[in-house]
Amino acid sequence: MSAATIRIVVADDHEMVRTGFAGLLATQPDFTVVGTAADGAEAVAVCREQSPDVVLMDVRMPGIDGIEATRQLLRTAVTEPGPRVIILTTFDLDEYVYDAIRAGASGFLLKDVTAERLFDAVRVIAAGDALLAPSVTRRLIGEFAAHHRPSTPSSAAMAALTARETQVLRLVAEGLSNPEIAARLTVSEETVKTHVSRMLAKLGLRDRTQAVVAAYETGLVVPRPSPENLGST
Repeated sequence: MSAATIRIVVADDHEMVRTGFAGLLATQPDFTVVGTAADGAEAVAVCREQSPDVVLMDVRMPGIDGIEATRQLLRTAVTEPGPRVIILTTFDLDEYVYDAIRAGASGFLLKDVTAERLFDAVRVIAAGDALLAPSVTRRLIGEFAAHHRPSTPSSAAMAALTARETQVLRLVAEGLSNPEIAARLTVSEETVKTHVSRMLAKLGLRDRTQAVVAAYETGLVVPRPSPENLGST
């Protein structure tokens, strides 16, 4: 990715939404909208042709939906980097968002997001950092865990983590940012970034969102009993 420009594709079956997001993003000097798509199949084709850094992906589209499109785009991400996907949804905690994140999406935004929030989200995702605010992360993952039972932990993968990396993973799963983790552990933010990078590499994960999901799916972190109360800070 160019240090100066973030390449973006917008996929949504509603033309007004698609052109609206594309128009907003085009106002930023560090963004370049390299394509748009009206359905999942077109999104995959455009992304493979344009190699964007970030994709804004609607969940519900005709034919191939956003979840399958995300899955197809990120299927080869282990061997060749794919785009980072931000899921667009109309309803907060839409049930389809969980499946999209399992498919490899890096986070989600509501379609009524403010322009500044949209710009910040694209920059954050492009940098590989956490998109969701801690309270939203806890609520999202609490709901996610309530709908999907933990699988058996991969003993080899988890055993490869150091005690501090495991600790950092637990804090990431709680929705803490790097500065918050640094304060909690009384270490520098750069040290936390190093632990996060090594943890992701050892677990074969692309970003923090996948790390959060992995922590809950493997049972490393157990969700609180009342997810509806997790939105408060």
